[in-house]
Amino acid sequence: MTRKQRRMTIIGGSLAVLALAAALVLNALRDSIVFFSTPTMVAEKHVQAGKRFRLGGLVQPGSLQRGDNLAVSFEVADGNAKLPVAYKGILPDLFREGQGVVAEGALDANGVFKADTVLAKHDETYMPKDVADALKKQGHWKDDYGGKASDGAKPAATTAQGNPQGAVR
Repeated sequence: MTRKQRRMTIIGGSLAVLALAAALVLNALRDSIVFFSTPTMVAEKHVQAGKRFRLGGLVQPGSLQRGDNLAVSFEVADGNAKLPVAYKGILPDLFREGQGVVAEGALDANGVFKADTVLAKHDETYMPKDVADALKKQGHWKDDYGGKASDGAKPAATTAQGNPQGAVR
């Protein structure tokens, strides 16, 4: 074998080993690549009790119940399915009913998602295209998702004389 053939064989073998390693890693992580699973995805996949994952969706209005020692329970829904969530701890300031939430934890034997971390989503304006398409398909799309910041802006405060505060004469 010439020097050039030996070098090409080594390079080709290295690329094959690298491609095999990348395929094995991606195969092992295929379920973990998703940022969060919706209640519908959880029902379809039949997630086993005790398996950790992230659950995302909207907090159902009227489902929030506060208990003793910072215990709270609420339901997370995605339009098709809903899943009860139990959490013990301090909720984020932006957490409220009807708001987007991502909770990290595991299902228990009763089908209740036991969360150990709850993150409130502060803004629905910026979202992946596939999430926006799913919301449109389910009929949960709000026209103001793409609206400007000034659409919901409050009017400027005025003084007793009717002039805007901070206005220079």
